[in-house]
Amino acid sequence: MGTKPRVKQERLAEKLRQIRLALGLSQAEMWRYLGVEDLIAFKQISTYELGKREPPLKILLLYARAANVSTDILIDDELDLPAKLPAK
Repeated sequence: MGTKPRVKQERLAEKLRQIRLALGLSQAEMWRYLGVEDLIAFKQISTYELGKREPPLKILLLYARAANVSTDILIDDELDLPAKLPAK
């Protein structure tokens, strides 16, 4: 019996990019803002935003905190980010 691959979130990359742009940060600045210098190379931010790779849960949590939104909003393709970020 094989295992099924995990379903990819179609809108995750777009949402991560929206958060960074709403904060007015470059990818390198976002990497520092999230405080993940010891966890990932800054170029990983690009792979997440292009949908080439999905970030680890720890990174998703940090993005959610930066945007002041629930991780559900990032993960659930049916939910939209608030119009104004970071959310209140």
